Amino acid sequence: MPQVAILDDYARVALELADWSPVQKLAEITVFDRHLSQAEAAEALRPFDALCTLRERMALPRGLIERLPNLKLITIVGRSLPNLNMAAATERGVLVAHSNFAHPRFAAVRDATPELAWGLMIATVRHLAEEHRGMRAGGWQTTTGMTLHGKTLGLLGLGRVGRRMAQYAEVFGMEVIAWSQNLTDEAAAAAGARRVDKAALFAESDVVSIHVVLSARTRALVGAAEFALMKPNAFLINTSRGPIVDEQALIGALTANRIAGAGLDVFDTEPLPPEHPLRTLPNVTLTPHLGYVTREMLGAFYADTAEAVVAWLNGTPVRIANPSTDS
Repeated sequence: MPQVAILDDYARVALELADWSPVQKLAEITVFDRHLSQAEAAEALRPFDALCTLRERMALPRGLIERLPNLKLITIVGRSLPNLNMAAATERGVLVAHSNFAHPRFAAVRDATPELAWGLMIATVRHLAEEHRGMRAGGWQTTTGMTLHGKTLGLLGLGRVGRRMAQYAEVFGMEVIAWSQNLTDEAAAAAGARRVDKAALFAESDVVSIHVVLSARTRALVGAAEFALMKPNAFLINTSRGPIVDEQALIGALTANRIAGAGLDVFDTEPLPPEHPLRTLPNVTLTPHLGYVTREMLGAFYADTAEAVVAWLNGTPVRIANPSTDS
């Protein structure tokens, strides 16, 4: 039977949250519940015909793809996967099936990331993680937090997630300013924000929250120059992608207390290495890329994935992302 691998199912919920029975009638499924290094993946994934990925959890560079002789299908969440070498897959005849975010199953789960971003913001400015650890250890309060009401939220990016953040900010009584490369005054106003230039965004905000897509022009968009503009009592929240922020510049700003703190859900390297300095800084609140990790969202992702695998097993592949291939 064809061999199908479900990768990086850290919470061990893939088979629970979607109906894989149509796949199991036609193929054998193996679930990997931990992240595989490239060397481990080259060995462990050799027998598999299909790999089911979840966002960017598993990188599929050319060197790995070329070491998987049986590979015929890769499923991805979204229309593209930045750490997948599409050219290598296409050259070897490996189909890449993307998700259908227009499907009704995704309509009710689009708030997962903005909800996490808002929760991370509150946890960061009120030092909830630090106080939680202190309570567990038998202590009592040691920090003072910041009230959000009356403060200024700076949104770096005002797309779908950014617009939802602006709505939350209105309820909390915050002023909202925003900037991105193509943002207009009219679009900002329609979302309940005031457009400012990039320097003003960092200088005026009490909290800066990042909501742009990672691309060549947004990589390292936030660096030492931006941290130098921020108020010393301001916070940075990143639930988008790690490389949008210059990690070394961020560590420097946090170490020097140039900014009050950061709430981070995304990192340059994921999973974050155990000895990484961000794990030890006292003014950082960390979550392990939970933005989209809800039962509802994962259920939609896995249902979409199972659908694509069944279509391929039946010889009628759908939503093919490879170039020069009908989708």
